[in-house]
Amino acid sequence: MTPDASSSPVLSRLGVVLTDRGSKYAVTGAEVSCRAEVDAVLAELKKDRAYAKATHNTWAAILPSGGLKADDGESGAGMVILRMMERAGLQNRVIIVTRWYGGKKLGGDRFRRVQDAVRHFFADQGIDA
Repeated sequence: MTPDASSSPVLSRLGVVLTDRGSKYAVTGAEVSCRAEVDAVLAELKKDRAYAKATHNTWAAILPSGGLKADDGESGAGMVILRMMERAGLQNRVIIVTRWYGGKKLGGDRFRRVQDAVRHFFADQGIDA
C-alpha cells in the first residue's frame, strides 16, 4: 500500500469489542510498510468523528525498519500491543486500540482490556497468538 491522494488505506475495523466500567474499547488494523502509511491509517480512522474524539487511539506497528508504538495518553499501552504483535510474528501491520473513557479509572485492568481487544483482532483475522 503506497499512500497517495487517490487511495485510502484499507482498514479492518471491528468497532467496539468490549466494555469495562463504562469505558469502551474498539480495535482496528491495516497492512502498512512505512511510517507514512501508519500516519495515513490513523488519519483515515480519525475521519470518523467518534474515533477522532476518542480518549485514546493507542497503536503499534511492525515495519521492515522495526517496531513503532504510540500510547496517545494511555501510558504503556502501545508497548502491550507491540509485544503481542511480536509474539504473533506479525509484520507490516498496524493495530490501533481505541478507548472511550467511561468515567472510572481501570488501573492495571486497562492493560488487560488492551490485550483483550488485540486478541479480538487476532481472532477476527485468523492470527494465532
